Amino acid sequence: MWCDTMRILALLLGVKAACILLVSSLSGTGAVNNSGRWWGIVNVASSANLLTNSKNVQLVLDPSLALLSRRQRRLIRQNPGILHAIAAGLHTAIQECKWQFRNRRWNCPTTHSPAIFGKIVNRGCRETAFVFAITSAGVTHAVARSCSEGAIESCTCDYRRRGPGGPDWHWGGCSDNVDFGRMFSREFVDSSERGRDLRYLNNLHNNEAGRMTVSSEMRQECKCHGMSGSCVVRTCWMRLPSFRAVGDFLKDRFDGASRVVYANKGSNRASHRADPRHLEPENPAHKPPSSRDLVYFEKSPNFCSYNGKTGTHGTSGRNCNSSSPALDGCELLCCGRGFKTQTEKVTERCHCTFHWCCHVSCLNCTSTQTLHQCL
Repeated sequence: MWCDTMRILALLLGVKAACILLVSSLSGTGAVNNSGRWWGIVNVASSANLLTNSKNVQLVLDPSLALLSRRQRRLIRQNPGILHAIAAGLHTAIQECKWQFRNRRWNCPTTHSPAIFGKIVNRGCRETAFVFAITSAGVTHAVARSCSEGAIESCTCDYRRRGPGGPDWHWGGCSDNVDFGRMFSREFVDSSERGRDLRYLNNLHNNEAGRMTVSSEMRQECKCHGMSGSCVVRTCWMRLPSFRAVGDFLKDRFDGASRVVYANKGSNRASHRADPRHLEPENPAHKPPSSRDLVYFEKSPNFCSYNGKTGTHGTSGRNCNSSSPALDGCELLCCGRGFKTQTEKVTERCHCTFHWCCHVSCLNCTSTQTLHQCL
């Protein structure tokens, strides 16, 4: 009876998945290829979408998870608990992308459809590079942290650093397992890439740049041991950087991204994967991009106005800073179209006081705010 029920459920979910993918392809909002298709799981990866069998292995049920490749689904089955880490890392990456570009013409818009970032992923511009790097970094960061928290059955803390590290400190504690995070991210994220063209090489390079940023920004933390709070001996471990630090670094790399071309240095048919070193600067006078640099191969579209073909939303209706000469200023953000000014009253809690025991009382303060919006 249970087997029959599962077969019927699988059949129904398969039909629903086919309908979802068909609608996505007909709507014109889906990606041209499989690049970044897995990002759609951020809207569906929850405990309600998982079923645990008799061996306590999580089975993917939600049809939207058909966005994953067969290899990606196998990796999730082999690492119970990792789906939640992937979804959490992707969510963090999206929020960081929005924060880093909040004052730019392109402000990292997203949708609730499987094509999370819209049509920008079909291009090869700087913004595309940042999206691939930040999402790859998000998975690396979240998986590494989940390992040290014991949330993934197949990994633990990184205990390889043991013994003396210096004259007054030694390795110990629970280091975040960034090596497992990088390894899993490479297997999971890169598996959605297909082809051997310039777009393929760019995406792989930017994915790796995101992972390398997380790994290279690891920092050492220590705890003191000794009588009366003295620091006679310290125990140290390696800790992940904050994801804001990762985002800040990648944003700097975005501003200095390298425009590249495909360097055909001979046949690569014997290799199963193209070598990212086949990318070289479009300008021969520029140095080759490093493993942590972002790369792109085409100019960014005009983000000033709405364009359904390129998927740009335009800046009309965006808030701007009338006194700023920077990118968030009304002159630049509004692309010279001008802006409108309006005032609104905002009521907030203020002058809060704690009373023993135990409640807080506040007053309501009303202020007038002036807002500027692009025409």
